[in-house]
Amino acid sequence: MDRFSNINSILAFVTVAREGSVSRAAEVLNLTQPAISHQLKRLGEETGIVLFKRTSTGLQISHDGAAVLAKAEQVLDAMQEFQRSARQRSGRISGKLRIGTIVDPEFIRLGRVLARLRAEHPDIETELTHGVSGDVMTWLKRGQIDAGFYLCGPDDLGQLGQDNENPIHAIKLAEFTYRVIGPVGWQNRIENADWSGLAKLPWIGTPEKSVHYRLLSKVYTNPADRLGVVARVDQEASMLEMVRSGIGLSLCRDSIALHQKQSFGLAVCNAVSVPACLCFVALDRRKDGPVLSEVFTLLRESW
Repeated sequence: MDRFSNINSILAFVTVAREGSVSRAAEVLNLTQPAISHQLKRLGEETGIVLFKRTSTGLQISHDGAAVLAKAEQVLDAMQEFQRSARQRSGRISGKLRIGTIVDPEFIRLGRVLARLRAEHPDIETELTHGVSGDVMTWLKRGQIDAGFYLCGPDDLGQLGQDNENPIHAIKLAEFTYRVIGPVGWQNRIENADWSGLAKLPWIGTPEKSVHYRLLSKVYTNPADRLGVVARVDQEASMLEMVRSGIGLSLCRDSIALHQKQSFGLAVCNAVSVPACLCFVALDRRKDGPVLSEVFTLLRESW
């Protein structure tokens, strides 16, 4: 009876099919490109079919490869279910939990969450990856993390589970408000300004994946109201430093905005604001796994 030498070949096949290239699959799996290519070659030899075809734009899954892709994904899911059942039988939950984190650790209560997780489940190993909010969603869908913290507008929360390919399970941890802040001496210019008036002033821009960009894109739908971005940054600390240096406007969480006003005299707009929420997200099909299930329960109890 034929058999596959190991599950890694199937994992490599599924990841390359999902990512569209060996290089991106190697990044996701934290392996070298030759290692991925070797696994694909092994699987092709074991199955007797051509899994991918090379084109001018890269690898393209073959007709035979596409036909067996769903079965390969089922094999990986079955292996995860086997591991889950084995851990439950042993009476202890163990494994690696890869978490995507954002903004400052104090705001997302990261230390408290990890300390409690460690106390209740010492066999769970956590690995943190830091980035902007949109990065977390990308990493999640690519399989680079298991779960993560995500910022969005309240209206966006219900849409996360409607992704046909990768529906997202999300729980809301907190609601807050973004305010518009400006340099010292700009209070008279922005205190009572509306969105149209604020658009005429210089702004500090952020990457398209950031929550700042996504929220402002909903506000400024009229091309005539496009912002005059004079600089782009991807870290909140850098945004605040630029505002304090007199460069331009930025969104800022309400609690930080008030602190900056009291401590440094920054200007804060009182006429407009943007509602937002902090969520914890995971792929819907993975939310009931033993590790993620415990984390979701812990977060509900901690907030």
